[in-house]
This record gives sequence, structure tokens and C-alpha cells, in this order.
Amino acid sequence: MEEKILILDFGSQYTQLIARRIRELNIYCEIYPYHNAVVIDESVKGIILSGSPCSVHDKDFPSVKLTELLGKKPVLGICYGAQLIAELGGGQVVKSNKREYGRAHLHYFQDDDLLLKDVEHDSQVWMSHADTIAKIPDYFELIANTESIPVAAFRSSGNFYAYPVYGIQFHPEVTHTIEGKKILRNFCVNICGCHQSWTPTLFVQSTVEQIKNKVGNDEVILALSGGVDSTVAAGLIHNAIGKNLHCIFVNNGLLRKNEFEQVLKAYEGMGLNIKGIDASERFIRELKDVVDPETKRKIIGRLFIEVFDEEAQRLKGIKWLAQGTIYPDVIESVSVHGPSVTIKSHHNVGGLPAEMNMQVLEPLRLLFKDEVRRVGRELKLPDDIIKRHPFPGPGLAIRIISDITLEKIRILQEADSIFITHLKKENLYDKVWQAGVILLPVRSVGVMGDERTYENVVALRAVESTDGMTADWCHLPYEFLARVSNDIINSVQGINRVVYDISSKPPATIEWE
Repeated sequence: MEEKILILDFGSQYTQLIARRIRELNIYCEIYPYHNAVVIDESVKGIILSGSPCSVHDKDFPSVKLTELLGKKPVLGICYGAQLIAELGGGQVVKSNKREYGRAHLHYFQDDDLLLKDVEHDSQVWMSHADTIAKIPDYFELIANTESIPVAAFRSSGNFYAYPVYGIQFHPEVTHTIEGKKILRNFCVNICGCHQSWTPTLFVQSTVEQIKNKVGNDEVILALSGGVDSTVAAGLIHNAIGKNLHCIFVNNGLLRKNEFEQVLKAYEGMGLNIKGIDASERFIRELKDVVDPETKRKIIGRLFIEVFDEEAQRLKGIKWLAQGTIYPDVIESVSVHGPSVTIKSHHNVGGLPAEMNMQVLEPLRLLFKDEVRRVGRELKLPDDIIKRHPFPGPGLAIRIISDITLEKIRILQEADSIFITHLKKENLYDKVWQAGVILLPVRSVGVMGDERTYENVVALRAVESTDGMTADWCHLPYEFLARVSNDIINSVQGINRVVYDISSKPPATIEWE
């Protein structure tokens, strides 16, 4: 049975980061909303209680029955998690006189403590809380403080619990805590006894075997998008069942320039059983005069399912629908605080019509995006696909900030192609998480030759990120941007102005719609 760390999520913006840091240690972990029932079986090696934007003094503050956790496995409370252990254990959590946010330096007193083993005295940590622990419970002992707070870390005393319990009031998962990864490793390895054996090689071997056992001789259908997730899913399933995997690649008319032909050729080179369907006219026709981005997404999602369903009906006896769902899709679909606000709809996750009557196969549902890429490399999939930037499911429809026309698609495809080509040519593509061009609903006055023009404006967008949850705009060289702008304006008829988007996420999003 695969060993794992359980992370109980109380709504912290950093919860996914905790999981990512632990995965980087080659240790498998899972995130559960704090109010979900969890099974603590032999595979569970330890439990982490996350931070939270809430306070233990709030009415109906998020809580768990600590009696069902403490003593069952080693426990680490981070920030709010530590405050919850202190408050429910009979200690005292009080409102701080000032918000304790930012850098601090750790001073510890127990040189033999396993959690802080090999951590430097005065090591920098990152605080982010408004409450503070004034008194720890009687059966705990202090192991560290900082210059600003008396309780930075504490642990259960002696053999009070069968397994040790720790609480820390800083965030080891963020990069500002310089030795945070070492602290998480100490907890997972030295305290919980994890073996750091969860590697891409192991994942591929075990997943291929699971698919073989689950699917047997059944046939599977999978929609490929040209992106990393669906391609790696296809690679895993193909390794398990070969030609019994039927892949469908739909051209919705909103792909990048020449993408349909290029990606189809790459898939054929991988040996996949692939069929390309050009439904571009159908999509463009139904999007005529539609401006609202959410309506665009829903139309594209509905049409995609219709086209996919029609093809599935032609293939008799298909029992499984495969999807490239990844872990952020899974955990974001379960809100810690109940139903969450819809920012945008995703047609490529969970879009299974009931009448198709198939079982769902999601071989990547345990992985973050960077882990998907590592698995792709383990499968020796083509670099030009593994390194591809994320691309929105609705394609260029949501990069045209107005109604969709063939002329607007042409203009955007040409400008986008120039931008991406320059990024690759000047060795900047792999340093960017995602890049693209947005066609704005704006015309501007320009001068070309001796003539006055009144043409379109496009915005270049390039961001740095690890998983797309947050992103910062890329500080591309001015000279590079100048070359791209000049090339677009000179080469693409219909554009006379290029701007560069310098917004980060949050507060902006990566896509404009």
C-alpha cells in the first residue's frame, strides 16, 4: 500500500503549496477539506493541519475532532492548525496587537528536536497571522520563538501521545521560509518515517498496471487537445492497452495557426490510434455574434461534447471515457467553505453526458502540472508537446474580446504565431509559463507610410508560474518586445498597435476572459 501524508485543508491560500513541497520530496500526499471524513489506515504516515484565513475566535470557526487525530499518527499544525491545537487543548490564543506578517527569525531551545533538526539558529521564517498563541496546553512544551512572538513552535511532551504532535506559527511551505523544505522533510521522514519513494518511474509503473487491471480488454475513448495533460494521459493508457485506446482530436477552428495539422502529425508519430475531426465551420457558425465570454465557453463546451458523442456512437462497445483531469481540478471542485463562486466554467473537466453510459478513467487525477510533465518525460513523449504552454480549452475564442469572425481569427492566429515563434527563436519560450496574444475590441489611429490607419490593437501576455494558481508577468527584454511588436505590425494586416500586459494573478487572471 502506497504511504502518504494527509493534509486537512482549512482554506489557506497556501494549502496546495504544502502539498507541492511534500511531493517535491518524493512523498505522496493528499488534500482533504477539514470537514470531510478521512480514513486513517496503515498507508497514512502523518497528518498536517493547514493554515486558514479564519480565526479560532470566529463564530462557527472551522474545526475537527482532535481526539480522533492526535495520538493516531504524527500531527503537524501549521499556523491556524497550530492555533487550533492550542485552543482546543486548553491553551490560549489571543488577538495579536499587530498583524504578524512577513519575515522573522527562529530561535529554538531543543537541539535534539527532530522537527528542527539541522535548521540553523536564527533561520528566516515567514509569518502570516493575526492571532497569536499566548499559552500552550499543559502537556506541550515550547521548542522555538522569534523576536516578535513567544510561541513559534511547540510539541507534545514525553509520551503523552502515542505519536508526536507539533505546532508551528510560521509557514514552512513558502520560499521566504529559507529552511522550510528541510522542516517539512524532517516531519515527513524523521518523524513520520516516509521513504521518499514516490517517483515518476514508480508512478508510471503502478499506473500502467492499474489501468491494465481496471480496463482489461475493454476499449477506451479519449479527447486529445494537444496539451500536456491529455497527451500524458494518452501515453499512460496507450502503454497499458495499446490500440484499444481511441483518441479524438477536434479542430474547433479556434486553435493556433497550423496547430491541427502539426499536433495530429505528432500524435501519429507517437503511435496513437488517433482520428482528427475538423468541425471548425460548425463551431464558428454557432459562435456568430456571441460576445459574452461565459456564453462562448458554454457553446464551445456543448459543441465539443456533441461532436465527441457523435464520434463515440460510431465506435461500438466503448466502455470507458478517459480524461486528463489533474489534481488541482479535483481539489478545487471541492470547496472548503461550501459552494464556491464560479470564476469561469471548464468544459474539459467532468463533461460526460449521462446518456454515454461510460465509466471515467482519470490516470492523472493525483498529479500537479509539473508532475505531469515529469511523467511525460519518463514516458519519453515528444519535447515539443511536454514543454507546450497551457492553452485555454475554448481556444482563441476567449482571446478575441468581442464577437468571433473568420477575419479576427486570422489576425489573432498570425500575431500569436509571430509572438510564439520569437519566444522560441530567442530561447525565451521555456522560461515562460504561458504566452499568447489578445485581440482587443479597440481600434486605434496610426500612420503607415503616408497614410492614416484605423486598425486593431493586440495585447501580448506572458506570465511566469509554477502551476497557474498564481502568476507574475514576465519581464521580457525591451528589445525583444520591440522586435515582436515591429514584426506583428509589419506582417499582420489589420493591426497597427501592440501593447504588453504587466498584470499579475491575482488580482488579474492569466487569460483576459
